[in-house]
Amino acid sequence: QVQLVESGGGLVQAGGSLRLSCAASGSIFSGNVMGWLRQAPGKQRELVATRSPDGSTNYADSVKGRFTVSRDNGKTTVYLQMNNLKTEDTGVYYCAAGKIFGTWIYWGQGTQVTVSS
Repeated sequence: QVQLVESGGGLVQAGGSLRLSCAASGSIFSGNVMGWLRQAPGKQRELVATRSPDGSTNYADSVKGRFTVSRDNGKTTVYLQMNNLKTEDTGVYYCAAGKIFGTWIYWGQGTQVTVSS
């Protein structure tokens, strides 16, 4: 059974940085698309960034130039480097992996990111 575990969330001031990690129980990231999603209070969950197996990445317009997705060489951990954080980046961040018919298959439990002004 695949497990995804996020870590690295916390409280940071606007303009600061955080790096989120998503550790997988196996090499799930090597052959599957993975994504970072977030859900702000009272809002729908939104896609923040994706990383495809070929290494290509995509970002939501709201985070382009500030967030970066990367993966370790062991292919079991992916990261979301978040720089120049804004208060609107506050939310619970989830990593997900694998998609079928447009639906994410595997989910982490989420990690809270709070950006204060």
